[in-house]
Amino acid sequence: MLLARKNGSFPMPGPCKRPVALLTACLLALPARAAPDDALQLLGGIAYGHDDNLLRVPEGGAALRGARSDRWWQREAGLLFDKTYSRQRISLVARLSRYDFDRFRQLDYNGKDLQATWFWQLGNRLQGKAGMLNEQVLASYTDLQSDQRNLRNRRARFVDGAWRFHPSWQARVSLRRDTYDYELFAQRFNNRSEDTTAIELDYLPASGSTAGLVARRIEGRYPYPRGVNPGSVGDRFTQDELGVRALWLATGSTNIDALVGYTRRDQPAYGSRTGSLTGRITASYQPRGKVSYSAAAWRDFAPLESTDVSYTLNDGASIGARWEPTARIRIDANAAYVRRNYVLRTGSSGLEGSRDAIRARSLSATWSPRPTVQVKFLLAHEARSGLEALRSAAIRSNSVTLSASAQF
Repeated sequence: MLLARKNGSFPMPGPCKRPVALLTACLLALPARAAPDDALQLLGGIAYGHDDNLLRVPEGGAALRGARSDRWWQREAGLLFDKTYSRQRISLVARLSRYDFDRFRQLDYNGKDLQATWFWQLGNRLQGKAGMLNEQVLASYTDLQSDQRNLRNRRARFVDGAWRFHPSWQARVSLRRDTYDYELFAQRFNNRSEDTTAIELDYLPASGSTAGLVARRIEGRYPYPRGVNPGSVGDRFTQDELGVRALWLATGSTNIDALVGYTRRDQPAYGSRTGSLTGRITASYQPRGKVSYSAAAWRDFAPLESTDVSYTLNDGASIGARWEPTARIRIDANAAYVRRNYVLRTGSSGLEGSRDAIRARSLSATWSPRPTVQVKFLLAHEARSGLEALRSAAIRSNSVTLSASAQF
């Protein structure tokens, strides 16, 4: 076994020596040649990480169980399958992982990522996909003050189809259901299902750029009412969106992808309907050199994993850069800013105009000694401003992760 516990914890000869030794052993144990073009591939990975504020304790707040920081081990194994039969393509992903924490052992958990997709095609005019997703992860503690494990299980079922009724025109219809379940009782108010129906009409010129109209409806249901004095109310909602989608291949090195429109959200627990301009614009620039850039800006309604509020209206922006000095080394730097505008619930007060902000930065270095092997070092920082109306103070977190993964 690569990992062994002694008295319930991992022996650590030093802060770095054990992770480096394990990662080196993992690489040496790999077969001499992998086959990335095989339909079936096995995958494995191991990671070591440290976070100086794992449970996102507010600044000035008392540390949970007398500590803020913790380190963890992650082991992962699974398989990938991707094969085309005539015009039908089948893609399968099955990943199982194990996370073990050194101090907060009550958080230890088994993660999973199961995906199955059928990319179907009938003749030359009809194509689409159908599939499912099931994943289990540890939910974020950014908006939750607890030292208890809170697993989030997400399940998705989807199907869509596109009809190319003209060389330059295409119509698409899609159906999707997402369900979210939280393990922690204090978070069960966020259990929900979302049914999405969308219709699109796209213009496809010979240049490769696209433009079209998108109409979408999302119906959300929360099985457990959220406790709000003097009683409890449900958080069900209906969200209607109408927008314009465009992919502009501006030059050989610049792409701009945008979806901009108007969203109307009807959530009875929050009073009258709320409407806003929403959308997302993403731009990428990849010159002939070894550096590429990306940027994005967005405005959308987003769910909030909190015991007090179910959603916010967010304004966000991000930038990123990638440097590839050699064919085997890649450096990535990213920064993001999200301002969350809280919507006032009917019968409540004190949240008018309330907002907070989340800032995130990351720097990573990836080394690929072989085409199917990656070793990655990641530094990350996250900070949230305080919001007095929700009795939350500012938080900060810094983390470091060293990982190795391979397909064979």
